Amino acid sequence: MMKYTKLNFMMSALGVIIYITDLIVDIWVSVRFFYEGQYVFGVLTVSFMLFGTIVVQCFSYSWFKADLKKAGQESPRCFLLLHCLQGGVFTRYWFVLKKVYHLAFKDGSQTDNFMEEQIDPHKEVLDRVTDLSMLRLFETYLEGCPQLVLQLYTFLGYGQANFSQYAAIVVSCCAISWSTVDYQVALRKSLPDKNLLNGFWPKLAYLFYKLFTLLSWMLSVVLLLFLNVKIALFLLLFLWVLGILWAFKKQTQFCASMGMEFLYRIVVGFILVFTFFNVKGQNTKFPMSCYYIVRVLATLGILIVFWVCPLSVFNSDYFVPLTVSIALTLLLGIIFLIVYYGTLHPNRSEETKPDEVDGKSVQRDCRMKYFLME
Repeated sequence: MMKYTKLNFMMSALGVIIYITDLIVDIWVSVRFFYEGQYVFGVLTVSFMLFGTIVVQCFSYSWFKADLKKAGQESPRCFLLLHCLQGGVFTRYWFVLKKVYHLAFKDGSQTDNFMEEQIDPHKEVLDRVTDLSMLRLFETYLEGCPQLVLQLYTFLGYGQANFSQYAAIVVSCCAISWSTVDYQVALRKSLPDKNLLNGFWPKLAYLFYKLFTLLSWMLSVVLLLFLNVKIALFLLLFLWVLGILWAFKKQTQFCASMGMEFLYRIVVGFILVFTFFNVKGQNTKFPMSCYYIVRVLATLGILIVFWVCPLSVFNSDYFVPLTVSIALTLLLGIIFLIVYYGTLHPNRSEETKPDEVDGKSVQRDCRMKYFLME
């Protein structure tokens, strides 16, 4: 069983800082849009924020409620109020930091009254950290990715960007990178039948694989938005529907209730618009290969259209650098994908075993069966 140290406390605190910084920058950008009279962009920024946080609060409250029910307790009304006020993630961060602090700086034998005392405190914290990591992952892709596309669109379309937009782009990239790697690490720690993602190089390769493929696709989507907004939105909606259908085809069993399971599949479909997401513990070499082959073809198709029919919608000084950036980040992303899964993947010596589940496994114990990640 993993023991939590002062380093783990510092990393958890850093996660809080990144989360709060991302929230502040998003609010700052939206206010700036409204102040400059760009009401459409301001409304979109606020809408992305609300969409992501409302979905995350729904999952968070359902987990709190189900976890307390399992412990034989009733869910306090204050929990519902906290989540209605969008404070669910902050509440979870408070629980995690409080518990990790006791484990790292004190004797580690104390338990809080939230859970039963016989639970191993390190296991309890591990479950809470993994729970929080998945919520951050959801919010990153539901809010952070669309937000980053919007910031890139406004930056390239208007040729001039203020400090808040630069900050939003940088913070969004940091948040996406942090949440992606953090969840992958936490997930493997929470599943006893999975090898840990140890070492600097595997984490770095996984980070670059996700980040580069994401950036390449986002820049391609931005180019398509300049070509025709309706076509771009139709493509994104079409991909979202395909992702939802894929989740239904895989018959995910992540949640206890059908309503939350349906919401989970919608979220999975949205994530699949931006990156590959393994929703069940099955070998994914073939579907992942198909996914990125289609991604490469779609990206090349968009670039060809713009080279054949160049547009003057945005600053022409950006056209060549942007094209090179898309091609280079896509190439680097695929290279790091091959390196990670070919030489650095924790299960590379166990080819017959399924890949790790990006959506949590329901086979670990009874708690997972009932969609509990506390």
